[in-house]
Amino acid sequence: MNKAYKFRLYPNKKQVELLNKCFGCNRFVYNYFLEMKINTYKNEGVNLSYTKMANILALMKKEEEYAFLKEVDSVSLQQSLRHLDTAFTNFYKHKEFGFPRYKSKKNHHYSYSSICINNNIKMLENKIQLPKIGEVKMVKHRHIPSNYVLKSITVSKDPDDKYFVSILFEYENQISKKIPTSFIGLDYSINHLFVDSDHCIPFFPRLLMNSQTKLKREQRRLSHMKVGSNNYHKQTVKIARIHSHIANQRKDYLHNESRNIVRVYDCVAIEDLSVKDIVSNNENQHLHFGKQVMDNSWNLFVNMLDYKLKEQGKTLIKLNKYFPSSQKCSNCGSINKVLKDFSIRKWKCPSCGQIHNRDINAAINIREEGKRLFFDRYNRGTHGVSSPMLGS
Repeated sequence: MNKAYKFRLYPNKKQVELLNKCFGCNRFVYNYFLEMKINTYKNEGVNLSYTKMANILALMKKEEEYAFLKEVDSVSLQQSLRHLDTAFTNFYKHKEFGFPRYKSKKNHHYSYSSICINNNIKMLENKIQLPKIGEVKMVKHRHIPSNYVLKSITVSKDPDDKYFVSILFEYENQISKKIPTSFIGLDYSINHLFVDSDHCIPFFPRLLMNSQTKLKREQRRLSHMKVGSNNYHKQTVKIARIHSHIANQRKDYLHNESRNIVRVYDCVAIEDLSVKDIVSNNENQHLHFGKQVMDNSWNLFVNMLDYKLKEQGKTLIKLNKYFPSSQKCSNCGSINKVLKDFSIRKWKCPSCGQIHNRDINAAINIREEGKRLFFDRYNRGTHGVSSPMLGS
């Protein structure tokens, strides 16, 4: 299995200059060969392969016009070609991927990747050795097991002028799948992130909404500055740091919530929701859910749950988004179609008379459906119909 760790870098002035050269050269190579692939296909009907692009790149380095490419890590340039080749492969095979686009210098998020070959990348105590850069100071805030093998790195620069390195390790997977004994259902909630089947409603800090006043003030100052000036650049960095601070607070909150759930429960059931659809649903535009939904970062929370559960051999079950979790009575199982109206938060079941809280009732239904799906697939797997290992 592979696992990545992300650490903060503190390069000196010379190393910052070299890193910026790496970002620029990799962006140039990607854009140059993207244009070449487009023109070659238009004129000759031929799709340039990675091997042909790598051979052309090797010849380019011998020319004086492109001598600057020798100043950076050669493996990183080859990785840019691989990324371009992968982008076209995804475009041809998967409809959700668009046509590859040129990399812009103006998006203020730069990165490049490199592979560990012949021990050219080394992890030291408080530093990391990068090809053509040297030993860069790094904050190693997490312990890395000795049996992990370093495979590749991705160095990045955020809009707030902070540098990071993401290090990919390979290790042997010895995790055994466990049969769950404790289940929980999570119902998505715009106001509270989620409501669980144990009647727990976590406090959600509304980080973006609470920072709106500060953001508006700084963005108003930016609008009065001349575009491209030094003060304009300083102000954009200041705004980027506010956004970065909000994102870090959100990640910390989501990590804590997901860890608390994984520590207690063996199987977590959720609905397979599309947050994009919730935000862009024309029927709900009058509800003004856009910023609240994006502030929750539900998809990020689900991803955290997924990998943390897998690390312990536990299970995440995603129910079909059309499962009537809110309309179904958790006591008698009858369906109440009146509950398609989102404004109804409490209701009484017309069949059994049970009084329900909309979100808690939905979470209980999600838990029971997740439990049913797990054991149904597990039992079929033990009889040879399918694998007993249930994925997400």
